[in-house]
Amino acid sequence: QVQLVESGGGSVQAGGSLRLSCAASGNIYPRNCMAWFRQAPQKEREEITALIVGGPMRYYADSVKDRFTMSQDTAKRTVYLQMSSLKSEDTAMYYCAAGNWGGGHCTPSIGYWGQGTQVTVSS
Repeated sequence: QVQLVESGGGSVQAGGSLRLSCAASGNIYPRNCMAWFRQAPQKEREEITALIVGGPMRYYADSVKDRFTMSQDTAKRTVYLQMSSLKSEDTAMYYCAAGNWGGGHCTPSIGYWGQGTQVTVSS
């Protein structure tokens, strides 16, 4: 079973930036996409961005568009989430996941989730 390990979370003031990383311990094939989700207290988990591994396709939720950028280093089996202009409403646990692309989204496979990394934005 491939493990996904996130890193880079922390506390930052509003307007600041953070970069999250998610490293896969092995090849996620036949899955073909990776995504970042987040879950704030008492809210449902939401997909905020996703990409096709090795490809140009990207999805961004409206709430993060133009502020967050997802990228990948296929050689390192790592995806990144560059977060800028952070707001207090971005405070959440952030998870990466691997799955299958369809309809412009990445549907995670069971068992292909990271443990999460906390991002806290103070105003």
